[in-house]
Amino acid sequence: MPTIHFLNVGRGDCSIIQHGSGRVTVIDICNGNRNARGYRLLKTIAERPSPLGWLTGDYGMRENPTDPIRYLNNLGVRHVFRFVLSHPDMDHLDGFKALVDEIGIWNFWDSGVRKEKPNFEGSPYSEADWDCHVTVRDGRHSNITVVTPRSGSHFQFANAGDPEGRGDCLDVLAPTASLVKAANENGDPNDASYVLIYRTCGGKIVFPGDAHDGTWEHVIHEHGDKVADCSVLIAPHHGRASHRSYEFLDALRPKLTLFGCAPSKHLAYDAWNRRHLPHITNNQAGNVILEAVSSGINVYVQNSEFARKFGAFDGRKTLHSCFFIGQLAKA
Repeated sequence: MPTIHFLNVGRGDCSIIQHGSGRVTVIDICNGNRNARGYRLLKTIAERPSPLGWLTGDYGMRENPTDPIRYLNNLGVRHVFRFVLSHPDMDHLDGFKALVDEIGIWNFWDSGVRKEKPNFEGSPYSEADWDCHVTVRDGRHSNITVVTPRSGSHFQFANAGDPEGRGDCLDVLAPTASLVKAANENGDPNDASYVLIYRTCGGKIVFPGDAHDGTWEHVIHEHGDKVADCSVLIAPHHGRASHRSYEFLDALRPKLTLFGCAPSKHLAYDAWNRRHLPHITNNQAGNVILEAVSSGINVYVQNSEFARKFGAFDGRKTLHSCFFIGQLAKA
């Protein structure tokens, strides 16, 4: 059965899909350049149930981010079938060279968005990751195939797969050629991020990178039926408020949204709370694992303290060291 890992990687993104076929997709990477330090829960503060039955509070898991390279090794992943770079920002490329060198990837999905090389003086990121990504992107790595799917592309692994999630297909809703052209002209790679849907036997999961207003306008206008009533949304831009419209939430109506790590004052909680849409942050849950089954999507979290606040918590029911907290029923 398909399993999706939404990793706690600090202020960046990294999702891992273990497909029903046994192949593995990685969407973005962050925190891949430092060794895992183990998991130490900080003191829980401001715990209180939300009106939705979900929880608020600072659980401190951002202080214990996951090393995605070690995580993949612990899963027994010996190579990655497909790496998808949603867009070329360094918080989506942090550890890319280690992924290529230590794990290995077979296919690299390139949206076509281009960005000037950042200045790495004083940067927390590695110039080697940027240079490796350019080498791969430009087709100069002999063992990696570069693929450039966009909205409307149709081939075995894009927009043509098994709706029950047994295969390796991802639906590509964005970007379009015009969005890529505009992003390259105005220097804003966010507005040509990949927006992907993984259709599983338990429901739809949406991966939108850092998609901004222009991308969402295209997605809702052209693919509104595909994203409607999704089971899980990975929050765009890690959930940070970023001077954007949140009308896309009215179309998606996600049963659960997963936020990355950022100071609470920077997260767009209000856009979700006003719509009574449940959400979990990496800072609360640590890693989140989604297990697609015929009746829905089982949700597991790494942080046992957070998990215990849910009535469905059963310390015996675990998956990859994460604790079951409930199921999102299939629509």
